Amino acid sequence: MRETDKQIATHQLKCISKIKVFLLALICAYISKTLSGSFLNSILTQLERQFNLSTTLVGLINGSFEIGNLLLIVFVSYFGTKMHRPMLIAMGCMTMGIGCFLQSLPHFLMDPYEYETTVSKTSNSSSNFLCIRKETQIITPTEDPSDCTNEVKSSMWLYVLVGNIIRGIGETPIKPLGISYIEDFAQTENSPLYIGCLETGSIIGPLIGFLLASFCVEMYVDIGSVNTDDLIITPSDTRWVGAWWLGLLVCAGANVLSGVPFLFLPKSLPKVVLETNKNIIEEEERSESKTEKRDISIDFFPLMKSLFCNRIYVLFLVTSILQFNAFVIVFSFLAKYMEQQYGISVSEAIFLMGIYNLPPVCFGYLAGGFIMKKFKINMKQAAYIAFGLSLLDYFLNMSCFSIICDNSPVAGLTVSYEGTQQNEYMERNVLTDCNIDCNCQDKIWDPVCGDNNLSYMSACLAGCETYFGTGVNMGFQNCSCIKSSKNASAFLGLCSSRPACSLMLQYFLILSAISSFIYSLAAIPGYMVFLRSLKPKEKALGVGLHMLCTRILAGIPAPIYFGVLIDYTCLHWGTLQCGKSGACRIYDSTNFRTMYLGLSTILKGVSYVPALLIVFILRKHYQPSESNTTMMEVVVKRNENEDKDINKQLVYLKDEEILTKF
Repeated sequence: MRETDKQIATHQLKCISKIKVFLLALICAYISKTLSGSFLNSILTQLERQFNLSTTLVGLINGSFEIGNLLLIVFVSYFGTKMHRPMLIAMGCMTMGIGCFLQSLPHFLMDPYEYETTVSKTSNSSSNFLCIRKETQIITPTEDPSDCTNEVKSSMWLYVLVGNIIRGIGETPIKPLGISYIEDFAQTENSPLYIGCLETGSIIGPLIGFLLASFCVEMYVDIGSVNTDDLIITPSDTRWVGAWWLGLLVCAGANVLSGVPFLFLPKSLPKVVLETNKNIIEEEERSESKTEKRDISIDFFPLMKSLFCNRIYVLFLVTSILQFNAFVIVFSFLAKYMEQQYGISVSEAIFLMGIYNLPPVCFGYLAGGFIMKKFKINMKQAAYIAFGLSLLDYFLNMSCFSIICDNSPVAGLTVSYEGTQQNEYMERNVLTDCNIDCNCQDKIWDPVCGDNNLSYMSACLAGCETYFGTGVNMGFQNCSCIKSSKNASAFLGLCSSRPACSLMLQYFLILSAISSFIYSLAAIPGYMVFLRSLKPKEKALGVGLHMLCTRILAGIPAPIYFGVLIDYTCLHWGTLQCGKSGACRIYDSTNFRTMYLGLSTILKGVSYVPALLIVFILRKHYQPSESNTTMMEVVVKRNENEDKDINKQLVYLKDEEILTKF
């Protein structure tokens, strides 16, 4: 008897050790996949400038990850559990690494980045960027269409698009197969703890991703091959492109390394049980097998009919699609919004996003779970809590409309040359009496800030006749368009934002942190309502359909159609050598704010209509038998197979929510 107990203890130790190794490897995979996702989301502005893309195409790149994910999600969901799951996860991690490397490849195939400027880098002649009134030749960009066709970078963005699709394909098996492996071979009482560890990894990854992006964007894209002392732009300039490729190489290495441990893990592990419970477990497994066979034989269409006849499920699905659209819009373009609205660099915006938004989300999830357990919240109460907190979050976000900061005044674009506000419908013209005979290039974006605190599109358009200094310290004098100062001088770059903008930025960040906490606090009660609305046999199909609909109707189209709307708010597009438009340099901050906050507010506002109907339905048809039991207590009363199913679907929803938000 003692030998048998000793063998069981030894076997149990080995099994626990292997499952913990798998858990540690899966946590690393979660961190690496969310790291690469958050990093790419943070450098979208850099890709826009590097490849001279419109925001519409950048939105397409952002949504391409979901396209790749959808290509294999059905295969993985139905057949992955019957195959070597650790091996499939390893292949997925390495495929993500290949995707990240492919996204960084354009940097090594392209010539050094050239930003548009009127300042000559190779000649001492000042005629390229100063007002020379006696000059008769007007310097304009070349109009040979072959210049655009021959530019290698004109199609290099397709590498980023394809790489993101491949990254989406690689991410597919990590989440469902990892969770099912833990559920199958870990002790039942340990599964919630292990799943909690995975959720922690899902928060750590984006935090590292935001910090990495902030670090990389601060460095110049061609660092090491270009003398940065010769640059006339700074990270706060809208022509600046950071070292986006460097972070993608880091993400590629992290994903490949995270897949290595899975190569050495077995296809399956023996279930850890005591000898006295062996017969019971074997009987349950046989029953489980029979149930699976019956479930497979069930016709697909009756289940679909049952789901769409479930009013709560349908209403929750509509609510999720509307709110996910709003979340994708908000977090995909948050860095761009902060840069344009409050006049900070992209690097600073990314850093502040990570610091102010991710920790509150983590604390919100923990607090939500604690409240549900501590106060034994039932389904009806959970619906009230989720709706009330979400509505509070909605009203907080609406207050962002009052946290405003106007455009930096640019002569000829946002204000007249006298400094008065331009009429929105007034034709913008950067040529006026003070620079009409200067033979200036009127499309090149090379801004200078006059000592009258008014920006001009270039030193020539400011009427400047002389210059001093080099690099970013270059200055200009005798500027005929700067009439309100005695020196009539200007310096490179847009004028800095007013002190009031810094204060508004702090208000916005604090409000964003509070909003993130309230949102995540309401998430757990929302999951509970969703799960309890489904019958056991409907859960797998119901959750899968939920994920499919939110990705197809929110994750893919939202960044694309919102990118189109953002492009309409552009005040001035960059100019390529062939004369075609490049990336947008400055947006109308008022219209941008209206689009960014207004569209997300409308989508979330409409989503409360089906959410309110859910509350009314539960109020009338709620089952009192569940009034004094928590979700966990209800699950304990069910059989082990159903318990596993609920835990799996809960994690799927959590991961989907975090992925959509970050």
